[in-house]
Amino acid sequence: MTKKTKEKINWKKEMALAPGYIIVGIWVIFTFVLIGWIILASFSTTREIFDGHIFKFATGLHPENYVKAWKTQKVSSYFMNSLLYTMISCTVVIILGAPAAYVLSRFKFRGNTLIQNLFATALGIPAIMIIMPLFSLFSQLHMNQSKGLIIFLYIAINLPFTIFFLNTFFRNLSVTFEEAAAIDGCSPMKTFWKIMLPLAQPGIITVTIFNFITIWNEYFISLIFANTAKTRPVAVGLYSMIQSMRYTGDWGGMFAAVVIVFLPTFVLYIFLSEKIIAGVTGGAIKG
Repeated sequence: MTKKTKEKINWKKEMALAPGYIIVGIWVIFTFVLIGWIILASFSTTREIFDGHIFKFATGLHPENYVKAWKTQKVSSYFMNSLLYTMISCTVVIILGAPAAYVLSRFKFRGNTLIQNLFATALGIPAIMIIMPLFSLFSQLHMNQSKGLIIFLYIAINLPFTIFFLNTFFRNLSVTFEEAAAIDGCSPMKTFWKIMLPLAQPGIITVTIFNFITIWNEYFISLIFANTAKTRPVAVGLYSMIQSMRYTGDWGGMFAAVVIVFLPTFVLYIFLSEKIIAGVTGGAIKG
């Protein structure tokens, strides 16, 4: 048996990286303190929050803040709307984006480079430049304040990034898989669905998480196109609740609503952080 020898720490190199470690450490501490304060405030009363006594819990814990936020402040409605938007949009984006990215990365045809450049260009167009013309167009068609319209816009806006990301990922997959499939008589379409799509799972999971977080936290589009109680997602709903705090003064309920809105993306990132890193760094055999 060969004994594993510990690598010696290069203190000179570590000291050179020390400023970066300090900055990251300060940022992590600040983030945990901020999140911890919000969670504690969500179990406190308005008076304890304003008096700065949220760490004492003089009147005990108040989990009823979450019940009030969920029912009274309509967080449940906003939450379900956002869940509907994100689930449908993320699914359709992958169904459309993955085959498109595969074709662009593997097949050479006239206009391939142009199409790829158009998708890359679309990534650099600010949403504010297209939202107002779209609002004017859909207003004339009487299609505003519709859940279907919101889902359509989310799909269209997130599709270029998905295709661009998966295009790079498919390029890093070995062509030997497709060659072996072709020898066995698989058609290109069957090769994609049966072989290449499962191999691209790390990239698909990564881009889906990015799309989920983007759509879940999106504010500007939903403010313009979904500013009614029936269509409002969590981002716009949370803003309306903050505005209503001026009159109700239920700050404990507001912080409980913030935790409810923040929790899905936080849990998603915590449990799938390794897959995100694997997807970003390649996660597959290069051809």
